Amino acid sequence: MENFGTIRSPRELIFGAGQRRALGLVAKGLGRRALVVTDERLASDADFLAMITDLEGKGLMLRIESGTLPDVPAETTVLIADAARDFAPDLVIGVGGGSCLDMAKCVALLLTHGGRPQDYYGELKVPGPILPLIAIPTTAGTGSEVTPVAVLSDSERSLKVGISSPHLIPTAAICDPELTLTCPSGLTAIAGADAMTHAIEAFTATRRPVTPQLTQERVFIGKNVLSDQFALRAISLLWQGLEAAYRDGSNVAARGQVMQGATFAGLAFGVAGTAAAHAIQYPAGALTHTAHGAGVACLMPWVMEWNRPAIGEELQQMAAVMNLPDGAAVIPAISALFGRIGIPSTLAQLGLAEDQLDWVAEQSCGIERLIQNNPRQLDRRDMRQLLDAAFSGDANLIQQDRNLQ
Repeated sequence: MENFGTIRSPRELIFGAGQRRALGLVAKGLGRRALVVTDERLASDADFLAMITDLEGKGLMLRIESGTLPDVPAETTVLIADAARDFAPDLVIGVGGGSCLDMAKCVALLLTHGGRPQDYYGELKVPGPILPLIAIPTTAGTGSEVTPVAVLSDSERSLKVGISSPHLIPTAAICDPELTLTCPSGLTAIAGADAMTHAIEAFTATRRPVTPQLTQERVFIGKNVLSDQFALRAISLLWQGLEAAYRDGSNVAARGQVMQGATFAGLAFGVAGTAAAHAIQYPAGALTHTAHGAGVACLMPWVMEWNRPAIGEELQQMAAVMNLPDGAAVIPAISALFGRIGIPSTLAQLGLAEDQLDWVAEQSCGIERLIQNNPRQLDRRDMRQLLDAAFSGDANLIQQDRNLQ
């Protein structure tokens, strides 16, 4: 294994119960006029209001924007940025789940560089640094508090779209697991399963040929020795804590394990990238209108089964941190965990129709940045085979002797 790696992360990452109370001091060091981005539900939450009081007590002038919608419609980022220009913020603070944090990233981008989100779709399109940004997650899943990605929904397209640039990584992230204590069990499961999928896909991503240009020419460079450390630790933490947090939301220790796991998974996939499970979920999610985390988690065991011939070493390492007897036990264990927390086990259960599989296969293969990150080749025929297995629940449909290069 080549001793090469990179990690991109916030300048300051603060983790721990009660650390939300550090917000005022962190913000005071970054700006004086803060645009606070959240959603309508959180805007009246007691913890959120306490953070606002803390910010005001440290002398910051605030504008609160609580209009974040699920999946971040692209046009709403423009509306919010335009409405905030007369306030002239020098700092943006995102508080909430992944949508709130992605909204905060996009608004900070538009306030700095202008234009529309469409101008920045894809990788490395952001021309330079954006306004200082503080991210405070209230769910444990997307890892957006540490990643270079913002995901939006675009009414002109049938799939979600992303903006990927190291300039989108927040300046500071404050991860306080106490903010997740009131997260409902269903959302805990979906968000946590999303984080587990991030960690597994980062840990099993393809390993790209190393060149001096690799880290500067790509946002997602594939599996490497540094991302592996965060990914494997995330898998361990989520394996230990996710089901416990799902069954007892007041379990502070489990909540801490899941939030730390989600953040570590974000640090891992923020450089390694994700792969086929995410590529398939984009079209499948568009058709089924199901939560992103439920979709990628539903797909993850099937993608792992397809990848099994190429990820033997990684499965052994996962087995060690999951206290399983060997690598062969890992995929059934992940599938069983997801089943116990209510994740659908097949695409049929997710709501996809069999006559939609061809379209999903075609669209998935077109998301080359993710498909090329998969450790085992997936052409159009392979993809349909994988989807047939994931739809029917029959792993025997996956042939393990083809395309092992």
